[in-house]
Amino acid sequence: MQPHSCFYAAASPVRRGTVPGGMASPRSAGQGPVQPGRLIFQALEHALRFLTFSERDSAPRLGAETGDHIIDLTGLAAAEGIDLPDDLLTLIGSSAAGIDAVRDLLTERDSQTLRHHTRSRAEVSLHAPFRPGKIIGVGLNYRKHVEESSRTLDTDSSLPSRPVLFSKPGTAVTGPGSPILHDSRLTEQLDWECELAVVIGRTARHVAAEDAWNHIFGYSIINDISARDQRRSGQWFFSKGQDSYAPFGPVVVTRDEIARPMALNLSLRVNGELKQNSNTRNMLFTIPRLIADITSGITLEPGDVIATGSPAGVGAGFDPPQFLQPGDLVEATIESIGTLSNPVIAAGNTDAAAGLREGATL
Repeated sequence: MQPHSCFYAAASPVRRGTVPGGMASPRSAGQGPVQPGRLIFQALEHALRFLTFSERDSAPRLGAETGDHIIDLTGLAAAEGIDLPDDLLTLIGSSAAGIDAVRDLLTERDSQTLRHHTRSRAEVSLHAPFRPGKIIGVGLNYRKHVEESSRTLDTDSSLPSRPVLFSKPGTAVTGPGSPILHDSRLTEQLDWECELAVVIGRTARHVAAEDAWNHIFGYSIINDISARDQRRSGQWFFSKGQDSYAPFGPVVVTRDEIARPMALNLSLRVNGELKQNSNTRNMLFTIPRLIADITSGITLEPGDVIATGSPAGVGAGFDPPQFLQPGDLVEATIESIGTLSNPVIAAGNTDAAAGLREGATL
C-alpha cells in the first residue's frame, strides 16, 4: 500500500468552532498557534472526523478522515509508541483526554511520518464507526412527518407533547456500503428514514436541557430502516430492530466541529432520486430537550446513540407508497457529516451474511 503526499502544509493556528451554549471547543481557549515546523493535514485544521476501516484482511482500525484520505491512527500511534485506544468506542469513553491525544498525535508528527500512515479512501473498506451500547430512536419528531404518518401509518395526527421513544438493538447496525437485507418472508414494506445521530460522550442521568451539549461526543448519520408491515400492536421494535436496519456512519464528527447542529440540511435519495429533503431546525424536540427527556429515567452512557427522528418523505408517505427492493441504492446525506450509502439485497443472497458481518460486528 503506497502512502500519499496530498494535502500536507505547514500548520497555521488550528481553528476550532464554538459549540452550542457558548462553550469553547476542546483546547481552543488559550491555545496558541502550532509551533513552526509542525505539519498537519489542512483539513484537520477544520474538523476531526473519526471512522473505522480495514485493509484487505486486517482487523478494523481507528482512523481520521481528511478529504478523500484516511490517517491510520491505530498504526500511527503504535509506530510512535503512543498509548491510544484502537477503537472508537473506547476513545469516546476516554472523554476529552482521548481527543487531546489524537490532536497531539497529529500535530506532533512530521510530514513523512503522516504520509506513511495515510491511505486513499478508495484503498480501504469502511465499517460502522462502532457498535452502540444503546440506540434510542425518536418517532414523529418533524411536523410534516407527523402529518404523513397520520395519513398513511395510522398514527395520531396531533403533535406529540413529549418525545416518542423506541429502541433499536446494536445488532441492527451495519456500516457504509454494507447491505440492507430485504427479507420477503417478513416484509413487503421496507422503508427508509434519514436521521441525525447524536453520539453520547459522557454518562448522562437527570441532565437539564441547558447542560445537554456537554454530554455529546459528536454526530453521525443513521438510516432508520423500517419494515412498516411488522409493527405489532403499535410497537416498533421488530419493525425497526432487524439485522441491518440501522446503517450507521460513515464518520463521527466531533461536537466542537459542528457549531449549529440544529441547522443542518439532511436528505435521502433512492437510486439517485430525491425522497427526503429537510433541515434539523424543523425538529419538534431539539437535541437538548431529547437528552433531558431521555435521561429523566434512562442513563445514557458513552457510545450510546440517539437517532433524532426522520423528516417527511418516507416511502410510506408517497401515493402510491414506495418501498425498497433488492437492487436499490439508498444514500442518506447530512450537511457537515457526509453521505451514508447502502445497497439493498435479498436476504437469501449468499453475499448477505458476509456483508452484514462487515458492518454489524465490525
